[in-house]
Amino acid sequence: MSGGTTSVGSDVSGRYAEIWRTRGYDVRVKAAVNTRYGPPDVVRVVEVPTPVPGHREVLVKVHATTVNRTDCGFRAAKPWIVRFFSGLRKPRATINGSEFAGMVEALGGGVTSFAVGDRVFGFREDGLGAHAEYLTMPEDGPIATIPVALSFEEAAPSTEGSHYALANIRKTKIRSGQRVLVNGATGAIGSAAVQLLKAEAEAEAVTVTATCATEHIELVRSLGADRVIDHTAVDFTKDGQTYDVVLDAVGKSTFGRCRRLLKPRGIYASTDLGPFAQNPILGLLTPLFRGRRAMLPVAPKCDQALVRYFRGLMDSGAFRPVVDRTYPLDEIVEAYRYVEMGRKVGNVVIIVIPPD
Repeated sequence: MSGGTTSVGSDVSGRYAEIWRTRGYDVRVKAAVNTRYGPPDVVRVVEVPTPVPGHREVLVKVHATTVNRTDCGFRAAKPWIVRFFSGLRKPRATINGSEFAGMVEALGGGVTSFAVGDRVFGFREDGLGAHAEYLTMPEDGPIATIPVALSFEEAAPSTEGSHYALANIRKTKIRSGQRVLVNGATGAIGSAAVQLLKAEAEAEAVTVTATCATEHIELVRSLGADRVIDHTAVDFTKDGQTYDVVLDAVGKSTFGRCRRLLKPRGIYASTDLGPFAQNPILGLLTPLFRGRRAMLPVAPKCDQALVRYFRGLMDSGAFRPVVDRTYPLDEIVEAYRYVEMGRKVGNVVIIVIPPD
């Protein structure tokens, strides 16, 4: 067994069970599972077998994880295309969870990059396995050590929203001196985007305008926004400025509405497919007219180099994930409900093991 995606009802072989018992491990541990697609209520916390690290894998004791939009998509199979990856009729794997922070508990054969006791964080590209007390990760996968000054709770939400944000920043080739508008600067992606726009070497002199609600203006300014538009007071699409890039970090606007905000060769980038999945279509068609254009939605990759990049930014203080609230693992259903209300600020963290 590897990957932390063991199905409920399977069992640890007798040999491995005896190994875990002699090492002082619980053979069965807690995990949040869903055996069918649906609303948050399909998730339940049960006992599952402890995963066993394979060759060049590490076993991580998870202290903190998150509930994010990737997790919601896998749980509900929305958009429907998710089923091609997770299972057409029901989930092939039952433990969701893409982000994690914890401690290396055991090593598979051949591991040289990590040691037992290392504090680590990372990202499961398959979106599976982190909503549990233990998971396994390839040592060369998207995993890195946590900066000394950060807690598990602070490190856990540092990869999912930020890797979407960074992929869009790099794909649009934002350069020093340009103007960028970030719509939805208080979400996991938007709050990361504002910080990363200032942290990227090629874009360090970018002027960032961000939209948010009245109560979050000071927070967004503290993230590095040069100008903030209160979208509850004014229609941001009627702003008098024009921009090289409009990054819709919440996917709640459209290219049509934002087109007037763009400079003659400006780019609209969205982290969502848009109404009637229009963004991929517009991403193919609008570049043909050599004017304002929509960008094809990005399907980012998260590898170890990227996780280490985020580690360096957090270590220097250039990037810190925003945490809205925390829930214990036993209340993960409530966390899902809150995330799907669409009002979270930054990230929602699940405390798997309470801090001392």
